[in-house]
Amino acid sequence: MLPTDNRLRRREDFATAVRRGRRAGRPLLVVHLRSGSTDPHASGESAPPTRAGFVVSKAVGGAVVRNQVKRRLRHLIRERLSELPPGSLVVVRALPGAGDADHAHLARDLDAALQRLQGRGAR
Repeated sequence: MLPTDNRLRRREDFATAVRRGRRAGRPLLVVHLRSGSTDPHASGESAPPTRAGFVVSKAVGGAVVRNQVKRRLRHLIRERLSELPPGSLVVVRALPGAGDADHAHLARDLDAALQRLQGRGAR
């Protein structure tokens, strides 16, 4: 499970990440990253946490398949949150092939997309 502080919930935050962030596409998913943006809703002076949200449409599959894909993506992104700059907004959009993919393929595509967005991968 993704900790509460690291969940992206508000529509405006999803829109900010998608419209103002960078995008990297892979065969199974598309990742949008808005690096280090400050959160106007965060209280305190500490660095805001990195937050992630997921978009899994009906094109991926039925409800059981969509929930399975979301669970896998939440698990994968939780392990990678520490690698992202504080205050980043991440939106992971699953493409139709994600429903048939196994955990390893999703992990590979997510890693490749995040590396590209952070400037550590080839175009």
